[in-house]
Amino acid sequence: MSSITASVLVGPKELVLETRSLCAPGPDECQVAVKSTTLCGSDLHYYNHFANGDFKVRESLSLGHESAGEVIAVGANVTDLKPGDRVALEVGISCLECDLCRRGKYNLCSKMQFRSSAKSFPHFQGTLQEKINHPASLCHKIPSSISYNAAALIEPLSVAIHSSRRSGVTAGDKVLVFGAGAVGLFCAAMAAVSGASTIAIADISPGRVDFAVSQGFATHGYVVPLGPRPTTTEDKLESARSIADELTALKMSADDDETFGSFDIAFECTGVESCIQASIYAAKAGGKVMFVGMGSPIQTLHIGAAMTREVDLLGVFRYANAYPTAISLLRQKKIPAFESLVTHKFSGLQNVHAAFEVAGKTSDGDGKLVIKTVINF
Repeated sequence: MSSITASVLVGPKELVLETRSLCAPGPDECQVAVKSTTLCGSDLHYYNHFANGDFKVRESLSLGHESAGEVIAVGANVTDLKPGDRVALEVGISCLECDLCRRGKYNLCSKMQFRSSAKSFPHFQGTLQEKINHPASLCHKIPSSISYNAAALIEPLSVAIHSSRRSGVTAGDKVLVFGAGAVGLFCAAMAAVSGASTIAIADISPGRVDFAVSQGFATHGYVVPLGPRPTTTEDKLESARSIADELTALKMSADDDETFGSFDIAFECTGVESCIQASIYAAKAGGKVMFVGMGSPIQTLHIGAAMTREVDLLGVFRYANAYPTAISLLRQKKIPAFESLVTHKFSGLQNVHAAFEVAGKTSDGDGKLVIKTVINF
């Protein structure tokens, strides 16, 4: 047994440092010294509300699941990894025996344990700890050309890879992405990898929209207008329809009057009701809306607008079999401006609270754009 320090959430916005005991890795495990953990939107929900949608925290919980580190010990059965290897951590452990697991859909396994998630109980503790023991099969070796910070981002990139696969995006498609955070940017990037001809990205933050277009993630940007929040269902739907009308009226170029028209596929990465509804309105007849962002579990949507035009509404939950693809894409430098997504860096577990406070904003106190915040060990 050895002693490690962990950052632990014990209440809304209440973090403490805790000393824990860590045993030697099991026969099929690696012990990994965590080097980088980037903060995710779900981490922020837990931090702010002690819950993420329907998933309520019921015991002290270490957050963090977008992580990479160095192998420092291996179990007796581990032959393909050794101390000193650099790895990206895939943090969901499934049973590997149920029908879903056998069909490769292990992200939907009912027995899944996912680090920093309160979905299962006891909760599977996250990576904001100095060291963890983790199954060797889920420690993906990375080359020296990929930094630990970049390797931590393989987790949200995998969400985008899974979303892209489920969407069936193909060459020539017109794609809409709501949300210019990391997952939205990666969904836009994966649409481009798949050959989408035009990609519009929408966000309430002008800085994030500008970043997405200037760094090559999207071909067009749209800043969602902020105004008085509609209160009635009718006004909410009318507001969403207005946003969709403006998006479909975007000009393809400044040199002619051709507009986007309706979109083949919309990736909704915010979980915000108005954006989900606008995605439905903006999708073409026979198109698709991908539910990527996790927001309020109960929302009012105009299902008739989807049904009467046969717009498919497809849910996305985490990812499966995506890490090797993500690592290959990074090796080939297929994702633009990858390292630049980490805009704010914090060192040490004692600064996790400060990292969360910055991660919840679109710009910091100096006006600098915030996209991804990392804690380095």
